[in-house]
Amino acid sequence: MYEKAPDTIQVSFPVVGGVIADYNNVQTMIQKLLEKTAKGHVRGSEFIVAVPTDITEVEKKAFFDLFYKSKIKPRSVLLCDKPIADAVGLDLDVNEPTGIMVVDMGADTTEISVISLGGLVISDLLHFGGNRLDESIISYIKKTFNLVIGQKTAMQLKEEIGSALPGREDALTVVGLDVVSGLPIEMQIDASIVYEAMKDSLASICNSIKMILEKTPPELSRDIIHSGIYLTGGGSKVADMDKLFTEITNISVNTCEDPDETVVRGLSLVVTSEKFKHLAYSMRTRIFR
Repeated sequence: MYEKAPDTIQVSFPVVGGVIADYNNVQTMIQKLLEKTAKGHVRGSEFIVAVPTDITEVEKKAFFDLFYKSKIKPRSVLLCDKPIADAVGLDLDVNEPTGIMVVDMGADTTEISVISLGGLVISDLLHFGGNRLDESIISYIKKTFNLVIGQKTAMQLKEEIGSALPGREDALTVVGLDVVSGLPIEMQIDASIVYEAMKDSLASICNSIKMILEKTPPELSRDIIHSGIYLTGGGSKVADMDKLFTEITNISVNTCEDPDETVVRGLSLVVTSEKFKHLAYSMRTRIFR
């Protein structure tokens, strides 16, 4: 409905930058989702939520209360740090005393973390991800061609002909509004234009990865060089993203199938496997301990 809704419908984004921005709407959204998928049979269940690392205790408590104080009446609510859930979902043993580097490129956030012995050694949360790439495509095409395109069109350009490295030769025809005439027109956009639009935002992520590597202890750095960097998240689906990070760091980059599902797979293992159960925690035990 975004950019298509009439004035009588207000489109809301209840989670912004990895944290809850509209508590009532996110509660309604989850309630409807559970009714649809679980047919309402979730009362007394155990819930586990992946949370970004560099957020405050108050913001984590909001995720906890979202379920704990809801009509669902859960048996328990557990939280798990998102990079750790990512690593578990990638079939990595986070309990070992070896360094694991995970780069998770989401829609609103990019999280760069180094994990060892089941905990976070160092982490950086960037408050931009795939959506920022879409916005940069919109602004670049408007500035260069006087053509206004929507966010869905920008996302289509990014996914179909976007590339993290120059040299791709594909093209896509899009429809937008001509700023000069005010009329809708068709225009062919080349892959090189999409790359030029995204390269500054990608450079910011590359700089953050280099900064985290500079702060990583030498022993863990050795492990990362041997095992490589693990790249996950929906934003990592952009073509040649792994090659870009390898070019910047001289470290091999590991990708996976369905990178936008690794956190969910990790959470599933955390609640079902005795080996990983200690990675989740409850806010109640944190507050009253």
